[in-house]
Formats: sequence, C-alpha cells, structure tokens
Amino acid sequence: MGKKILKYFFIALAALAILILGTDMWVKYSVKKQLTHNIQQISHHKVGLLLGTSKYVSKGHINLFYKYRIQAAVQLYKAGKIDYVLVSGDNRQKNYNEPETMKDDLISSGIPANKVFLDYAGFRTLDSVVRCKAIFGETDVVVISQKFHNERAIFIANRKGLNAVGFNAKDPPKKLTVKVMLREKLARVKMLLDLLTNKQPHFYGKKIEIK
Repeated sequence: MGKKILKYFFIALAALAILILGTDMWVKYSVKKQLTHNIQQISHHKVGLLLGTSKYVSKGHINLFYKYRIQAAVQLYKAGKIDYVLVSGDNRQKNYNEPETMKDDLISSGIPANKVFLDYAGFRTLDSVVRCKAIFGETDVVVISQKFHNERAIFIANRKGLNAVGFNAKDPPKKLTVKVMLREKLARVKMLLDLLTNKQPHFYGKKIEIK
C-alpha cells in the first residue's frame, strides 16, 4: 500500500512540474514578438500602462523593480512614444498606495501631473489589464514592467481584447530576482486558471476617460 501511494505521489508531482513548466513556456513564447527592450521598436501609443509595485523593500531600501519601471515610463514619455501614463496598483491599505507614490515620482521625473492617471484597484495583473479596457476605455497600450511581468500581462491582454505591446524595464541583478522568478512560475498557473474560469477584477466602477 505504501509503495502504491508513493507511486501516485511521484506521478502527481511530475504532472505538477509539467503543468508549471508547460504554462511558463507557453506564456513566454506566445508573446515573444510583442515585447522589446528597444524603445525605437515601440510605435506611438496614447497610453502606457505602468504596473505597480512597492517603492521600498526590507530595511527601507529602494525596490529596483520599482525604480526601473519609473525610469522606463519616463523614457517612453520623453521619447514621445506615449501621451499619458496610466498607473495601476494596489491601494487596499490606508498607509500603502502604489499609484500615488508612483505618480509623485513620475512627476518628479518630468512628466506633467495632468498626463498621469491612476487606477487604484489594480490589485492583480489581471485587474490592471481588464480595468484598463473596462474602466478607462483603452484597448491599445504599451505595458510597462519587467520582462517576466510583461509576458504575463500581455498574455492576459491578448485574451481580453486589448492590442498591447510590452516595453521591458531593466531587470535588477539576478541575485535579487530568484524568489520573484520562482513566484512568477506559480503566478502563471494561477493566471491560467483565472482565465479559464473567467475570473473578474475585484472592482469595476465608474468609467474614466483619459484625456
């Protein structure tokens, strides 16, 4: 009996590994042509969708994922590739507001305040992408984040009726990304399940026109 249980355990483990790796490869290669680090390859779009993250990590250090996303958004705007930045992030806690923090740093970096719009209900990547279309009415955007994150966001966009490309922000040093990349593998499986079950954003709300 014990050997039989062990056999089923290893079969289940192998199936899980295949699911995780298969999903990862599917996401990566299906959106490959929609991503770039080269700003010259980005055509003009009205809106850049900047995906939120926390500004600080442990011990008060600047989160390099955050820093490089801000830099990428500013680079796109100053190159005339986008007219507006839609910042989508988490604002569920009283003392934690990703969109406002990112807006302040975008403005400090030279983007006019009236060119920055905020989505306070971008709790997940799925929420950010779906609300970009449903609430802000934008279906043709440049998604701004690191490559691994853009891959997942563009995969969602392709299935939610958005014409999206990804501008890849710089990656932090590899030693800082190991845990993030491991979580990303699982996040892709969760994303696939959400898409298969037609998971909806936590909130919708009134429509907002970006102009």
